[in-house]
Amino acid sequence: MALIETTGIHHVRLTVTDLGRSRAFYSDVLGFQIAAESPGDPNDPAVRDDPAQLYGGVVFITNGMLFGLRPVASGDDRFVSERVGLDHLSFTVASRDALVDAQQKLEEHGVPHGEVRDLEAFGIAILSFSDPDGVHLELTAPL
Repeated sequence: MALIETTGIHHVRLTVTDLGRSRAFYSDVLGFQIAAESPGDPNDPAVRDDPAQLYGGVVFITNGMLFGLRPVASGDDRFVSERVGLDHLSFTVASRDALVDAQQKLEEHGVPHGEVRDLEAFGIAILSFSDPDGVHLELTAPL
């Protein structure tokens, strides 16, 4: 028996350098809907340290999961997947055809991306790209 029994992942929050830019990316590119947004100014230290004000950020809802952005990183900071912490974040799409469609849409909007790759041993296909801060993202579909 585990020391602590969990029932799933409740939310994920990423630290970002530019809230407006990241908010637009996740809304416009991935279609995430805003569930809650801080009423405070993220430049106010009291807001940036207050979870009740979402640290000055925004929270999206996507397929029943909460996904937040916290604007506390300095403007010149960038994500590094080879450091301790997050390697990448993967979102599910319905089918391999949806990955091909997503690849075309990313290309049309100037978002650099990889190729759709079949990982047959795992029964999935993936498409990799990054958000404006360089956080590695992936779309995953069943084969």
